[in-house]
Amino acid sequence: MRDAFFGELAARAAEDETIWALTGDLGIGLFDEFERVAPGRYLNVGIAEQNLVGIAAGLAYAGKTPIAYSIAPFLTSRPHDQVRVDVALARADVKLVGVGGGVAYGTLGPTHHAIEDIALMRALPNMTVLTPADPAETAAATRAMLGHDGPVYLRLGKNGEPAALPEGSEFRIGRALTVRDGGDVTILSCGPMLTEALAAADLLEADGVSARVVHIGTIKPFDAAGVVDACAGVGTVVTVEEHTVLGGLGSAVAETLAEAGCGIPLRRIGMPDCFAHAVGSRDHLIRHYGLDAPAIAAAARRAPGSTTERAAA
Repeated sequence: MRDAFFGELAARAAEDETIWALTGDLGIGLFDEFERVAPGRYLNVGIAEQNLVGIAAGLAYAGKTPIAYSIAPFLTSRPHDQVRVDVALARADVKLVGVGGGVAYGTLGPTHHAIEDIALMRALPNMTVLTPADPAETAAATRAMLGHDGPVYLRLGKNGEPAALPEGSEFRIGRALTVRDGGDVTILSCGPMLTEALAAADLLEADGVSARVVHIGTIKPFDAAGVVDACAGVGTVVTVEEHTVLGGLGSAVAETLAEAGCGIPLRRIGMPDCFAHAVGSRDHLIRHYGLDAPAIAAAARRAPGSTTERAAA
């Protein structure tokens, strides 16, 4: 996903002289192509994320389109006041790109995990929050982000994520996408967790349970109508996110279904209300904290009164 983002960024910067790229001493070599096609429009501000966001806001006030890039928690948590006041409150055209969403930086520990970034960004007025699933959608989301007027948070994995969406899938800000149809359970995921959601659907299918899989590539604005439609007629809804279960996708779905009066059992799969102190790779942490396909399938089967529970009995 990271390489897809940088490839698309360089291509767009070659055509648009308003695009600037800024980072907080991150990514040796990552900006080489950008610097080649956009000389003088790259700034490394050093390990000073509050300055990173403040300078990006200043460029936006001057009519530029700045992209501020850093590790996700360093971009959303450390400079949150600058994001809130200089960017969101001012509705500045700043694009915040956080790499390593969730536990992608597994072995570096809780300081480098981004498990509350969606909640922080989603709560800010004027902020758009994008969560693409794979490299192809990352490129499409980057194009959409650069064409959007106003602040955006683009949440990326790290690198090496597999293709998850059907080839040629269209990305539109604010639209949920049904990737697989089914009638017993709806699984909604965001970001690279789509891979686990689809694998869980395969496990359920082996048990005779038909799972609908819906990808949420935009957390805000949230496709409430699309989510209600995707959950209609099923016995169980499961949300899957590489993020705390508080304030992210699961919360958005719960709010949406409650406000629509949908009485459907809901299971939220995500990081529990704790920091990830377990040590290991992303794959290890996904398994350890119960975010992998077997755990998702098990949650779908356990929902009280659900059709999946009856099918598994």
